[in-house]
Amino acid sequence: MAKILEGLYYSESHEYLRVEGDYGYIGITDYAQNALGTVVYVDMPEVDDEVEAGEEFGAVESVKAASDLISPVSGTVVEVNEALSDNPELLNTDAFANWIVKVELSDKSELDNLMDAAAYEEHCKE
Repeated sequence: MAKILEGLYYSESHEYLRVEGDYGYIGITDYAQNALGTVVYVDMPEVDDEVEAGEEFGAVESVKAASDLISPVSGTVVEVNEALSDNPELLNTDAFANWIVKVELSDKSELDNLMDAAAYEEHCKE
């Protein structure tokens, strides 16, 4: 069973969001990295790029497949995880410790559209 952390928000497309104040850290879930296999490349947006909830903002490529990254929230990218440029396999080591982008949230009401840990666990069983 994939690791699912309490206190995070989850999307149906297997991204997680950790909220700290007005900022959110977006990454892929443990379930997603397990499904992908060994990650070989992470395509990330640039700082100051806008992301929209439900829209693609990058991609993760593995030896098995490529998967679009879908933003769980809208906002402005304020930081990207540069460590993933050189070591994309960090997502396989610990998906929750290795976020992909940090965004300044533009509409916190969008959090209501995301799942908590229990709902995400049910979603993964489907």
